Amino acid sequence: MSDKPNPFVYARTHDVVWMSQNTNHLPTTPEIEKAIIDAVMRREYNLYPPFLTGLTELHDAIRADLGWKDPKVMLTSGGTEALYIAMRAFLEKGSEVITSDPSYFIIHHFIKISGARPTDLPIYKPPYKYDIEEVKKAINKKTKMILLIDPINPLGTGYTKSEVKALCDLAVDHNLVIFDDITYRDFAEEHHLTTEFAPDNTLIAYSVSKNCGLAGLRVGALVAPQKLMDVASPFNTNDLSINILAQYAALAALKSKKKWIGGVVAQARKNQKIIKEAVDKIDGAFLPVYPSQANMFVIDVSATGVKTEPIQDKLLYEHNVFVRAGEYVSKQFGSKFIRASFTVPEEGVRRFAEALPKVMKELRKK
Repeated sequence: MSDKPNPFVYARTHDVVWMSQNTNHLPTTPEIEKAIIDAVMRREYNLYPPFLTGLTELHDAIRADLGWKDPKVMLTSGGTEALYIAMRAFLEKGSEVITSDPSYFIIHHFIKISGARPTDLPIYKPPYKYDIEEVKKAINKKTKMILLIDPINPLGTGYTKSEVKALCDLAVDHNLVIFDDITYRDFAEEHHLTTEFAPDNTLIAYSVSKNCGLAGLRVGALVAPQKLMDVASPFNTNDLSINILAQYAALAALKSKKKWIGGVVAQARKNQKIIKEAVDKIDGAFLPVYPSQANMFVIDVSATGVKTEPIQDKLLYEHNVFVRAGEYVSKQFGSKFIRASFTVPEEGVRRFAEALPKVMKELRKK
């Protein structure tokens, strides 16, 4: 049994640079805090949210943010719950979902408890995303869905317009649902929704956790055309909607997003450049995807001879920098890399950039 404290407990009780969960710690707008405080002063928390489905204005703001006028919006406790609801609604025992490895594995867990099987197509190789021909080969009579995480957690890879279209064409041709997880799209230089090519087949997992810095408030949405929402709706456990304070916060964030998102993205891109300069100094380490189209990427250390768990622990307990060993997001390849997110203040990134080469040098001596 390890004598080290739980890393998440340690991180919350120390001055830690939080680069472990892709959360956004960069300044957004004081309008979010004001919206929460105003709602508290009105004692909104004494009542269930209005209309039971939540704030109509928030539904409209989500549609406007997506540029999709007609879909139905189901507010959920974070984008993760949207993924859970969809997997329970659209999958059955013996069905299959096109998925990748690496990936955000909680989705794969939802697939499995729905009785289905994730394909876990290996993508830890150039170009570090789905190969269309491999996806074609994986589709069979049991396939019900294509899971598209764009940009990809944890790699940071993004898909081009032609690649998104090719995946959508497969979904349409085989009558599959294409689940578009767009959690990190605001960090991408180029992003194309699947609604552009397959609106009738698209489910969207919508989140304001990472772009708007609201991970702790747990607010997101499942967005879909009426026909697909009719299938999903019976699985919605939020029949009285979700946290009302979170809804007001999300609404304030979306209404003001154009004013501040550019600054967040610019700092994130500067931060990943700082990290790359540090990684380039480490013999045997490299960034498989650079620049990242998300707010995280992986650092491959497989050629250094150093294991990932000791890197994670040494950075956390000796330098107060929290990153994650890769096993969290890849069964096949997780031992090769650590994952680091970089939507944190620049001084924290510089602390990481200074500590990482030292940690690698010390661990190589053992």
